[in-house]
Amino acid sequence: MDRGTVGSAQSGRLLVEVREEGASAVVTPVGELDHDTADLLREPLEDCLSRGFSRLVVDCSRLEFCDSTGLNVLLGARLKAEAAGGGVHLAGMQSVVARVFQITGADTVFTVHDTLASALADEDG
Repeated sequence: MDRGTVGSAQSGRLLVEVREEGASAVVTPVGELDHDTADLLREPLEDCLSRGFSRLVVDCSRLEFCDSTGLNVLLGARLKAEAAGGGVHLAGMQSVVARVFQITGADTVFTVHDTLASALADEDG
């Protein structure tokens, strides 16, 4: 059950929306995730973890670009979520973003879902 928007952060090239959805925090980055915008994603992810969400779903369907800095932000959040007994689930990656995860092998350490709906339906995973 969606309990509304928790918050958002924005720069010229990246907007990050955060909301609660059941037991998950859904984080939606919109735009380009790179060295200049990485903190705009890092801060909401860390905030969700500090508020007790150990299960984070990152809706990547509107993420147009992700470089290694962005990938490192997600990997760092994954480690913290797993230490809290949860995880980071990635959903709806566009092919240009999915390619970065495939090239680096990061797609093997995240739970990746085709859609946000499937990520939310898999609350046990």
